[in-house]
Amino acid sequence: MRYRRLGVTGIEVSAQCLGAMMFGAVGNPDHEDSVRIIHAALEQGINFVDTADMYSGGESEEIVGKALQGRRDDVVLATKGHFPLTEDALNRSGNSRRWITRAVEDSLRRLGTDWIDLYQIHRPDPATDIEETLWVLSDLVSQGKIRAFGCSTFPAEEIVEAYHVSERRGYGKFRTEQPPYSIVTRGIERSLLPTAQRLNMGVLTWSPLASGFLSGKVRKNQPVDLESGRAALTPHRFDPALPANAEKFEAVEQLIQVADDLGRTLPELALAFVSSHPAVTSVIIGPRTMDQLTGLLKGAELTLDDEVLDRIDEIVPPGTDLHHYQSDGLWQSPALTDATKRRRPTSDRAAA
Repeated sequence: MRYRRLGVTGIEVSAQCLGAMMFGAVGNPDHEDSVRIIHAALEQGINFVDTADMYSGGESEEIVGKALQGRRDDVVLATKGHFPLTEDALNRSGNSRRWITRAVEDSLRRLGTDWIDLYQIHRPDPATDIEETLWVLSDLVSQGKIRAFGCSTFPAEEIVEAYHVSERRGYGKFRTEQPPYSIVTRGIERSLLPTAQRLNMGVLTWSPLASGFLSGKVRKNQPVDLESGRAALTPHRFDPALPANAEKFEAVEQLIQVADDLGRTLPELALAFVSSHPAVTSVIIGPRTMDQLTGLLKGAELTLDDEVLDRIDEIVPPGTDLHHYQSDGLWQSPALTDATKRRRPTSDRAAA
């Protein structure tokens, strides 16, 4: 296993991070089996575990807490907060001082630990001034409850704004960003990854297999089960009948040929590709079973040369998104979702 510095935190983490999203009711409901998978990952050299309070309504954090008993000092533990855990979300979500303070306390309790190595803001919150968020995160560092903090799925411009607020107000800085990145989701190469490099941020990438589209099981001209697994959660991404997916299915066939020429599987190729970008610190893998973990870890052994990377660039050009996440409804910029932010008031338009 290779290890890299997490931005300028001084913390060294494995090049693959164990993502715990699939531990709990959403993925693997067997706590003992999930703990075995976590232990197996640690035994293979992974020292970085990422979860979130929203994963299975907090159950994932509880499972991770069980698995790390007696091993806490050897693991860099990351979690996230932002989303509501109950239907009654009034003042129980977002990035306010009120909620983040409570969310961190709840995560510490579920994880069974006194501190969190990396606490991440799961999504931007247009209703909360970024200064408010940075203020509470800085206080939590001073209190020893978190060691460093970062963000997840923030656009480059909001990261830059947060950086300048931190500089101006003397608050701590976002030290990491956690964006989606895969061979078919390369949009972050345009501005986000260069921004992270300029600001010396660590980068943890999620969904290297594009929600399973790069698993090798989704093929052109073959039936796709849209009622189970990850496809059931987002069928619009996998439906071969949708014209928007045609280019993606074609890319998969070409990428499988590249993997075959290397004597490797498509998932191994996909993981090695993400890890090859110099801005990427650690690639989050999210196994649900022991077999999945074993297969994903093989990608850690593979290094792609320039010839292979050039072939991938020809199939999916740099900065191109064939596999989109914006339609999930998890977060979109208000500039796109709120029509009033794109249109002058009727009276102004009439006067013009």
